[in-house]
Amino acid sequence: MGSEGTASVDIGSINPKVYKCEYAVRGESETYPQILEQQLQANPGSLPFDEVIYCSIGNPQALGQQPITFFREVLALCDHPSLLEKSETRNLFSSDSVARAQKILSYFPGKCTGAYSHSQGVKGLRHAIAAGIEARDGFPASADDIFLTDGATPGVHCMMQLLIRSEKDGILCPIPQYPLYSASITLHGGTLVPYYLDEATGWGLEISELKKQLEDTRSKGLSVRALVVINPGNPTGQVFTEDNQRQIVEFCKKEGLVLLADEVYQENIYVDDKKFNSFKKIVRSIGYGEEDFPLVSYHSISKGYYGECGKRGGYMEVIGFSSSIREQIYKIASVNLCSNISGQILASLIMNTPKRGDASYESFTAERDGILNSLARRAKAMEDAFNNLEGVTCNKAEGSMFLFPQIRLPKKAIGAAKAAKKEPDVFYTLHLLESTGIVVVPGSGFGQMPGTYHFRCSILPQENKIPAIISRLAAFHESFMNQYRD
Repeated sequence: MGSEGTASVDIGSINPKVYKCEYAVRGESETYPQILEQQLQANPGSLPFDEVIYCSIGNPQALGQQPITFFREVLALCDHPSLLEKSETRNLFSSDSVARAQKILSYFPGKCTGAYSHSQGVKGLRHAIAAGIEARDGFPASADDIFLTDGATPGVHCMMQLLIRSEKDGILCPIPQYPLYSASITLHGGTLVPYYLDEATGWGLEISELKKQLEDTRSKGLSVRALVVINPGNPTGQVFTEDNQRQIVEFCKKEGLVLLADEVYQENIYVDDKKFNSFKKIVRSIGYGEEDFPLVSYHSISKGYYGECGKRGGYMEVIGFSSSIREQIYKIASVNLCSNISGQILASLIMNTPKRGDASYESFTAERDGILNSLARRAKAMEDAFNNLEGVTCNKAEGSMFLFPQIRLPKKAIGAAKAAKKEPDVFYTLHLLESTGIVVVPGSGFGQMPGTYHFRCSILPQENKIPAIISRLAAFHESFMNQYRD
């Protein structure tokens, strides 16, 4: 109990799950660069660089990517429907944007976006998303299986709340992983069960590794509830083959695991020999029906070519659960009342884009393809640049928005890092930031094979800045290796 004049809350009295929780892509990776930015603003020329370049998080529009015109036109008309009554609107907005906005507004009582919706999301928008999933996969989808969320993150938290009963419940999670998963598992009191992706085979997922980790965890008395897969990979950028996906599905079926499929980068594929297949499509193509296989698939408006991170929209498709379990999922969703309406609208739009013959089709296609083609060029340029650095290897950039190169640090650098009480990859990335202004995230924040060091670098800075980034990085790396060479 606190006494008069003393704090009733200190670091020792908060929820220990919160204290243990870590989230690598924020924290020091974000706060320290902001301090340096403030220093540059207050004292120009005081640092060896003139700007901080964020290659740390998947936030496209913060780095100059422009929003898709069709999406923003529809959103503007929905948020300000009186524009639909003005004659000049027909000259300012495309006819299909006007028609789409009118259709979407018909789903809302009062034809306005300022009211709460159903806790799963607006039914008409869920129908539109289900139609988009069906067109993508070639298998039926139902609006009743769709839960609209504020980005994919709340959907992940929802399933962790549902599945984790205590620290004796484990979730199989890839290493390297997007730290949302480790953070969410910790916050909800479960145990992360790591399985290592194979860097030597392009970050492949080996079923033998899953079996090994599952058996080892069960031998310790833990119950493994689910398997997390990220496809395309974050931070690793790999794209699963269809055969590998089938193996994963059959493994989950045999072992009684829920499959949690993070598919937020499904539009971000940069190689001709790989394509995205949803796990829903794989499950159905194998022949598993509505009640045969528990699968939760996540998608988001924050990634792809749209990059609408600030609008906070996404969905999870939930299949293979009994009606009693679905009622509990709905109860969790209803505690938050509903997700934001702008995000719901955008989620329906990314799954139902302009079709050939629509007024916006050509301009929309040009914007989409321009962004994706540029991302592919940036990914290849960064991949090549990393592979040209001494002691650095980088797997092929197949998808997502990131590269995860491995750096073989000299023993002298590792010793200097330990003396500074820093992880070696943190030591390297901090020196990179302080010398060049380039922000990347150390691999230890995502997990990595013991004895290896990596960092995650996004491909999102605008294409005209990539050559300068590569040049700064190469000069820094050469100087660093010379300084710490054994």
